[in-house]
Amino acid sequence: MKRIIRTNKMAPAMLFLVSVLFSSLATAAGGGYPLDEANVDSSDKASLQRGAKYFQNYCAGCHATQYQRYERVADDLGIPHDLMMEHLVFDKSAKIGDLMHNSMDPDEAKVWFGAAPPDLTLVSRVRGGPDWLYTYLRTFYEDPSRPYGVNNKVFPDVGMPHVLLELQGVQIDNCGDADPAARDPLSGDKICGLSVDPQRKGSMTPAQYDQMAYDLTNFLAYSAEPMQEQRKLLGIYVYLFLALFFVFAYLLKREFWKDVH
Repeated sequence: MKRIIRTNKMAPAMLFLVSVLFSSLATAAGGGYPLDEANVDSSDKASLQRGAKYFQNYCAGCHATQYQRYERVADDLGIPHDLMMEHLVFDKSAKIGDLMHNSMDPDEAKVWFGAAPPDLTLVSRVRGGPDWLYTYLRTFYEDPSRPYGVNNKVFPDVGMPHVLLELQGVQIDNCGDADPAARDPLSGDKICGLSVDPQRKGSMTPAQYDQMAYDLTNFLAYSAEPMQEQRKLLGIYVYLFLALFFVFAYLLKREFWKDVH
């Protein structure tokens, strides 16, 4: 009898899709540069308020978060509406219920930057997570070969200026071609890395700048998923319901099968 061998024609396609997915995730994770853990906390209202302040003062001039509203942000972060409008909304024609657009004209932005600055509502999820964003904000360094005089370790050849330069100061790359993750075998300290030029310090100390970067990352992580605290709480309720349901299901099973030997 003739044996028929059937091949799965979908297997090569599936393998290709899986390889593309993993390569995309690897790229989003920062191209191999070691990421620092952000450990964002969407329940830290003080951090989120500071992050909103930094975003509105340093980022909102070019970048919008047009998929959220001033009112929702104010309510979630515990900011009174009048204080939100007075201190964090610079477009005086805007209303509390408006979407958080920026005032930059997209056509003019293309002329100035080569492309319109992207919306940042979902950047924390699109760009590989809070760890990517946190490391990105902290790894700008001086590079005279770039149009704006700076480059970035996580996003090489980034096409934007370092807008937080006045806070951080000018960082210098001390690694060169060395492995940025290399550590001293005895002390465990990094052998090389980025450091602020002592002659061109920013208005913040390195520790203060790291805290600022964390607060800004925390806010953008919240923007990407404003419902995350409610989602976590709902998950707890679901687990409690399943635990209670299991007890009744087990007792019902015992009742049905008690006479079966």
